[in-house]
Amino acid sequence: MSERIYGIQTPIRLDYTYAAGAATTRFLRAVTERRIVGQRCPKCEKVYVPPRGACPTCGVATKEEVELLDKGTITTFCVVNLPFYGQEIKPPYVCASILLDGADIALFHLIQEIPAADVRMGMRVEAVWDEADKLEPTLESIKHFRPSGEADAEYDSYKEHL
Repeated sequence: MSERIYGIQTPIRLDYTYAAGAATTRFLRAVTERRIVGQRCPKCEKVYVPPRGACPTCGVATKEEVELLDKGTITTFCVVNLPFYGQEIKPPYVCASILLDGADIALFHLIQEIPAADVRMGMRVEAVWDEADKLEPTLESIKHFRPSGEADAEYDSYKEHL
């Protein structure tokens, strides 16, 4: 009788080049200055962050830039309990959809500085930025979000963004 195999580890590498468009380039440059910018649709007036250059709902170009605060509300979240190869954060930890103040679409990021069991929908959070000399044009320049100490947002204020 042969022995069962339950798993294997195989080194895999995937190299790729990402060419950011004009809207994403402006967004990423703003991140290097600890700023978050989105774009407002001229038709439906929704603010998208990161900006896409066009409204996904109306299909029209978005040119008006909107500077957003680096604070927001957790709309939904996931507690990661399972370890995996190459994992940098020890479980359990939380990934959440964060509706930044002034935005109409949530941004997905890490929640830290709070036990995973205490994270909840409606919790107000703020960005924790990397040190000024380490800021790069990537969302990793925001190390994570943490509780802001503000009262939880009312459900009606974010229910349309779940």
